[in-house]
Amino acid sequence: MPGELPRQQFVLDTSLFITEGIRREEESLEAAVLRLLDLVATARLELNISCHVPPSIHDELTTMLREREVSEEVFSRFDTWVVRKSPDRYGVTIPANIVYEFIDEMSDRVDRGLRVSEEALREVEQLDPEELARETGGDGAEQYMSEADRILSNMRDKYRRALRQGVLDSREDFDLLVLARELEAGVVTEDRGIVSWADEFGLRYVRGGRFPTLLEEYLRATGAEGYGE
Repeated sequence: MPGELPRQQFVLDTSLFITEGIRREEESLEAAVLRLLDLVATARLELNISCHVPPSIHDELTTMLREREVSEEVFSRFDTWVVRKSPDRYGVTIPANIVYEFIDEMSDRVDRGLRVSEEALREVEQLDPEELARETGGDGAEQYMSEADRILSNMRDKYRRALRQGVLDSREDFDLLVLARELEAGVVTEDRGIVSWADEFGLRYVRGGRFPTLLEEYLRATGAEGYGE
């Protein structure tokens, strides 16, 4: 019986609902999300598994889904089966070593970002409008600006990767981890930065693309209706 099963909880990240990993072949985003929410509902009723999101994640996900023009049915099911809960930011303790490592990592990333900027500046300094005009047969000033824009665009991409890829870079990420620590829950995400810090927090985690399969396997293993033999 469901009441006899130990309670299992998960905290869901925005990336779970957006990733291509939860979609079947030729399945739309809306259809995939509705199927996922049906699994969440069945797991809640049959296996006592509950899924949570902090309000910041709820707001972020709602914005993204509305931009993708999903139906109101998605929001209705989401609010029914996924519990919205604020993390206890004052009550949850975080080891000082985690804060120390975060500061150390951010210091290193700032240095990497500076190196990216310096490389781009040196590249722009080497541009010669007259030489560009001879090579292209066009206007030197126009070619110079076009090439400088290309360098600037590349710098932005590299700078963003240097500072943000694989790191906690938003309050939504932090809320997710704090709530998971508070509830002793597993984290469900496709974000590499969250996965890395889930390890630091001592949390279980599941890749978002694997979560629907995990729920299906749980249901099948316990003989839940529709998931048996």
